[in-house]
This record gives sequence, C-alpha cells and structure tokens, in this order.
Amino acid sequence: MMWLTDFFLTPSPLQAVTIIAAICAAGLSLAKFRLRGLSLGSTFVFFAGIAAGAVGLNIDAQMLAYAQSFGLVLFIYSLGMQVGPGFFSAFRSGGGPLNVLSLMILALGTCMAVGVLLTGFLPIADTMGVLSGATTNTPALGAAQQTLADLGQPDAVAALACAVTYPIGTVGVILAIAAMKRWLAAHDHSGEKEQEQQQATVFSFHVKNPAVCGRTLSEIAQHSHIPFVVSRLWRHGTTMMPAAQTTLQDDDRILVITEQKFVDALTIYFGQLDDTDWNKAGIDWNSLDKNLISQRLVVTRPNINGRKLSSLHFRERYGVTVTRVKRTGIQLVATPNLMLRLGDRITVVGTEEGISHVSDELGNVVKSLDDPNLVAIFVGIFLGLILGSLPIEVGLDYPLRLGLAGGSVIMGILIGSYGPRLHMVSYTTTSANLMLRSLGLTTYLACLGLSAGGEFISTVMQPAALSWMLVSLVICVVPVVIVALISVTRFRQSLGSTAGMLCGAMANPIALSYVNDNIPGDKASVAYVTVYPLAMFLRVIIAQVMVLWWFA
Repeated sequence: MMWLTDFFLTPSPLQAVTIIAAICAAGLSLAKFRLRGLSLGSTFVFFAGIAAGAVGLNIDAQMLAYAQSFGLVLFIYSLGMQVGPGFFSAFRSGGGPLNVLSLMILALGTCMAVGVLLTGFLPIADTMGVLSGATTNTPALGAAQQTLADLGQPDAVAALACAVTYPIGTVGVILAIAAMKRWLAAHDHSGEKEQEQQQATVFSFHVKNPAVCGRTLSEIAQHSHIPFVVSRLWRHGTTMMPAAQTTLQDDDRILVITEQKFVDALTIYFGQLDDTDWNKAGIDWNSLDKNLISQRLVVTRPNINGRKLSSLHFRERYGVTVTRVKRTGIQLVATPNLMLRLGDRITVVGTEEGISHVSDELGNVVKSLDDPNLVAIFVGIFLGLILGSLPIEVGLDYPLRLGLAGGSVIMGILIGSYGPRLHMVSYTTTSANLMLRSLGLTTYLACLGLSAGGEFISTVMQPAALSWMLVSLVICVVPVVIVALISVTRFRQSLGSTAGMLCGAMANPIALSYVNDNIPGDKASVAYVTVYPLAMFLRVIIAQVMVLWWFA
C-alpha cells in the first residue's frame, strides 16, 4: 500500500489532477442532499477542499494556482458569454438601479469596516483580510496586501483573516437569501409580470380607426414607433399575406405579433382588439389557411450570424414573413433591425415553397449546433486576461488592474453581445455552456478550499479568529439584508434580479450557483454580470484607498 500513500502525498501533475477530481466528486455528491428543501449546492465542493487540506493533502503550489485561476476564468467567461446577448438591453432597462443597489452594499460594508478601524476593535491588516473574506473578494485582498507591503507594513495576517472569514462570506450570502427568499417572493410583484410584458405575443385586431385606413403597413410602422409584425390579414373572408406596401382597409382583421405592454396602444391605433386567444397551447396555425403554413426554423449557417433581418429580404424574395425569434428562451418581435444570431429559432409564415427556400438559406440543421465554437472561447479568454492585466492609472502610487476575473467577465459579455457583428460565432448550446461553467466553478472551489484548508484549523483556534468571524458575519449579512429589502420594496426589482445583484455585489459565484439552482430563469445571472464588473473594480480601489488613508 506504500505506492498508494506515495501517490496521494507526493506532489506531481497526476497527483494534483487526482486530488482535485476527488474533491469535486465528493463535494458534488454531498450537494445532492437537502435539508428541508435547502441545499448549498456547489458550496460543498469548497468545504470538501477545506477538509482535504485540513487532513494534510496538498498539491504543488504552482499547479494549485494554475487550476484555481483557470477554473475561475472558465466560469466567469462562460457566464459572461451566456448573458452577453441580453446584457446591454438589460443594463439599459434595469442596469442603473441594480448598480445603485450594489453600490449601497459596497458603501454599507465599507462604512462598517471603517467603524471597526476607528473603534480599535481590529488592526488595519486584520480588518482588510476580514473585509476581503466577508465579501469573498480575493483581488481586493491582493490589492490590500500589496499596498501594505509598499508601505512597509506586515501583511501576512490579512491572508489568514481572509481564509478564516471566506467561508462565512460564502455561506452568509446564501443563508441570508435562503432566509429571505419566501418573504422576497411574496413581495415580488414585478418579476414574472415584467418578463411577460417583454415576451412576443400574438393578438388580432379589427381595423376601425379611419386614421390608418388607406395607409400602408410601412407608413403605419414608421409613425407608430411600436415594434410589431403583421403576419396575416383577413379581408372579406380571404386570407392574405401582408407586405410592407399592403394598404389597410376598414374592417380588415389583422394578426399582430408584439410585446404585451404595447397592446393597449395598438388597440387605440387600429381600433378594436378581438377576444381570440392566440397564445394558448395547441393552436394549429396551418389550419388557418390552406395556402399558408407556419414553421419554426433554426439559424445554423455562420454567414447569417450578425445579419439584420431586413437585409435578408425574405418577404420580397419568397413571400415569407418572419414573425417571431426565440433566443435563450425569450420570444422576440421580428423587427427589421433585429440582428440574427446562430442558434436563433425563428417562426415564419408563407407558402411551403417559399419557406423551403428560407430554410435552405438559414441552414436549419440542428445537429451542426452541437459542436461549440472553441475558437471564440479561447480567443475571448486570451483577450480577457490581457484586459485584466492592463494597468489603469487612477492617481494612486501604482496602477490598478481589473484582474483575471474582471477582465474575463467583461470580455465574455463583449463577445457574447458584439461577436455576431464581427461575424464571430460565439454561440454555444445551453448544455455546453452549463458544462463549462460547472467545470470551471467546481475546479475553482476545490482549489480554493484546498489552499485554505492547510492552516484553517490552526488559525481558527486563535483567539483573534472569533473576532474576525463576528465582524465578517456582520459585514456580510447586514448589507445584504438591508439592500435586499430596499431592492424589492422600493426599487421594485424581481426576486431573481435582486438575488443576482446581491451575489454580484458580494463577488460570490458560489451564492450565484445556489440562486440558479433554486430560482428559475436567467435573471439572476444577468443581474450578476450587470453589477459584477463595477463592484469588483471598486472593491479593489476601496481596499487600496483604505490602507493609504489609515497610514496617511
């Protein structure tokens, strides 16, 4: 059995991979167990890593640093790519309030840390370690340690304080969200309704407004400034395929695809909304008219990626109307300026022959989407790391940097959002993206726990550790609870957006994993990356400014 002992205790590349895999397997197995419906999910991987380090398992320091960094980058970049397509629209519609709320969390936590310093409860190095651990922000710890070292001050205790309080910061956010979840959900009056308002839905109108009679659909669309698509027109018992130059007449009945929030305005515009429910399941669209059929096609040709719908001229060339585009689970109105992306599911109406031509142009070969485009992934990671390493002059004695996490999430967002404009295929299937994120997160957590586990027990037994844990608990939980209440009651944010904002402001990917496991939809992920870059950057600055201010 000596070979087995040597295998696990002698550092080598094979031993490093084996131990990390064992920690991930053990932690994920524990994640399946729930207590009263609550599970900490991937957080168990972190605790499994601490346990492995505490019993004496260790791997080569450079291997550990590499695996931890690569896991974090893979998770953060994949997350940025996933939410990138909807990030800027989400930022415009709700990003401002979310960032204001995240700044409240930063301000409350910073004020508490300053209070700890002014009362003399903890020294500066201890305080910076506790603040970094309570907010699970290792880049801030690095910035504080570097500033302390530059000023000739001891900085080792900051790392120990961060190691002890990091689990409290990790679990504290999860427990706070879990404790408030039912109350927040009961007071959430905006989330589902907001999503329903933005979904593309189908309605039919009777044209009764003399102001639009005699005008073409093109003229009406230009003057209304409301996104809508007319997919069918009934006139005197005959079904017509409307075109841009089709002129509306009195008592025409039109089938319109638009967002729910615009229905009242379009009712006034056209005259009368009829009571037919076109959004219920089981409607046979092909039975409405024997000459027209409705079909859903998938964009799989790379040359279509990044092109505007209007540039394809499907209606003019084939008599086919694109009515809706389904992207990442959301139905979008097929407006002329909508830019198509690889993987979009588009609904078309037209003749069988015309739809066949459109299908050929779009590709409509689902199997071709199964292979993720690894070029975009690795190019994005490469550019993200360069971005995170760029020095940023802010008037301090030395430049600041976004770090590997900040640079990666920003580049993931940019490529996910603007990649198609450069005809870069950034599409990955949901399962492939989830696999990359899960692999990166579990690897990162296993390495993080393993690096902290070696000195964790001995450090926890120190008298100062109790003070560290008490302060970190207050800094972690109190701002989260206060801002969560403000977010839902005053800012009218949804439960998912609130939870994601809390995780992003606290730079807590483990808590985000818990939220994604327990709150359906991707609002939490969108909110996370909406506030994460600014919050991460400000925490790095705050850590350095606090040290400089204390010794000024």
